[in-house]
Amino acid sequence: MKLIVLSFVLFMITAVTADAQLPYSEDQFRAFDGKGNPVTMADIITATGNADVVFLGELHDDPVGHAIEAEVFRRVYAEYAAKRKVTLSMEMFERDVQIVVNEYLSGLITEKQFLDSSRPWGNYKTDYRPLVEFAKEKRLEVVAANGPRRYVNMVSRGGRDTLNGLSKDAKKWLPPLPYATASDAYAAKFKALMGPSPEAQMGIDNILSSQSLWDASMGYSVSRIFKRNKNALVVHLNGGFHTESRLGTVEHLLKYRPKTRVIVITMRAEDDFKTFDKTKHTDLGDYVILTDAKLPRSKR
Repeated sequence: MKLIVLSFVLFMITAVTADAQLPYSEDQFRAFDGKGNPVTMADIITATGNADVVFLGELHDDPVGHAIEAEVFRRVYAEYAAKRKVTLSMEMFERDVQIVVNEYLSGLITEKQFLDSSRPWGNYKTDYRPLVEFAKEKRLEVVAANGPRRYVNMVSRGGRDTLNGLSKDAKKWLPPLPYATASDAYAAKFKALMGPSPEAQMGIDNILSSQSLWDASMGYSVSRIFKRNKNALVVHLNGGFHTESRLGTVEHLLKYRPKTRVIVITMRAEDDFKTFDKTKHTDLGDYVILTDAKLPRSKR
């Protein structure tokens, strides 16, 4: 079967220093549908036009995946912004820093002030800044979608009921309580990932509940976008596990907004990235993008 290289416009991502740039070529990834059929960028962008939410499931240290995310976001904007409110939603910022994000996008504070106050991830400048800056340039909304880490940690230590002790103001940063439990399929996948050893399974139910709080927070945050803009087209970034096989965050979103049209794009880094392995990759997403695992990884 002939592999079709994903038609991808070569572009540069500005790194931490002004003269450091990271180029990525077309020959560092392949794209497929969920069954392993090769697809093009045009196929993917056309499909996004029929969606309400496009989930981009990344590996957080995958520089090629980040480049693809930025390109998808830019092309979705170019294709659909004339008729729809294109919005960027991100796991990488927590809900309680939304006001800081808004102030930066509005030009009220400097980028240094933004970064000092928003708790960005360590690879923000190399991997996520291009998307935020594009949104700022085009005056697009950026949603800080994740639950505050301090509350996720509370649940992992003491269980979901610990959230009941938070103040009314604190609960504003969370999805409505009680948030839904993980589906059986997601729970099984999560526990398998953690491993079978007694050490790995110790406190696993609370850890799964904390994972579900992440998923519910992002799903709820995305659902709220449509309260403001019914015709929105949301591009949401999260770690691939959160949305693989339309589980996790996707399931929570559909509880909050059942008729939401969703497309999941899952990215995986593989040594043999040109080959779709049906035992490993089938139905990880509506589209599966395999990137070259041999390239240097992003530093978080």
